[in-house]
Formats: sequence, structure tokens, C-alpha cells
Amino acid sequence: MIADVKRLEAEFDQISEFWSPRVIARVNDQYVKLAKLKGEFVWHDHADEDELFFIVKGRLEMQYEGGSVTLSEGDMHVVPKGVRHNPVAQDECWVMLVEPVATKHTGDVMADKTRSLDEQLAGSGLEGA
Repeated sequence: MIADVKRLEAEFDQISEFWSPRVIARVNDQYVKLAKLKGEFVWHDHADEDELFFIVKGRLEMQYEGGSVTLSEGDMHVVPKGVRHNPVAQDECWVMLVEPVATKHTGDVMADKTRSLDEQLAGSGLEGA
């Protein structure tokens, strides 16, 4: 029997940079990632992948062209594929993301906050998986 238990608070303690997701698990062809967010991210989309946000701590505004959704602790929200969005957190916010392994951090947009998949996988034990 394999016993791989992760405590979210301990996993979040390992994250020191805002907007730098950290892969903590793989479920079939999906990665489970954790990230600390603060401030404004970057407008982008994921042409072929939906993206699930679960708010562990804090609040997040998901901006869309023509409106926004405000998420609080315990809320879950799916950003549909192909929809431009921009996450904004006025104060520190902890999120769990679930997205296909092929999902690029900022889609086809390159920005200072963009993190490669190798950066997101670093230290996860899933490198090369």
C-alpha cells in the first residue's frame, strides 16, 4: 500500500513567491498545484484547457472581459478553456489549481510572472512524470 499524504499548510509553507505554482500531485492527466497569490496577475487564456481554482485561504477576484467573479475561502470556480481571464488578489490568497498537465502557466502570453512547467515541478518528485 502506498501512503502519500500531503498536508496543505505544510505544502503552502514551501511556497515563497507569489504567482509561482507548485505541483503537489498528479491525478491521471491532471496536475494539482498550489499557489500563493497577491496583486494582479496577467490577462491570458488557455485555448484547450479548463482550469479549476479552489480557494484555500483569502479572496480572489477572477476578472473576465465584461465582468468578474469574487471567490472566498472554500469556493471553487472553473475558468473555461479559451476564455481570457485575469486573477487579482488584494491580499494574500492561497489557491489549489487542477489543470491538464499540458497547461501553460500563462497560455501563449509571456510575462515576468510566467513560470515554466519545470519550475512548477521542482521538488515535487514528479519531474519527468
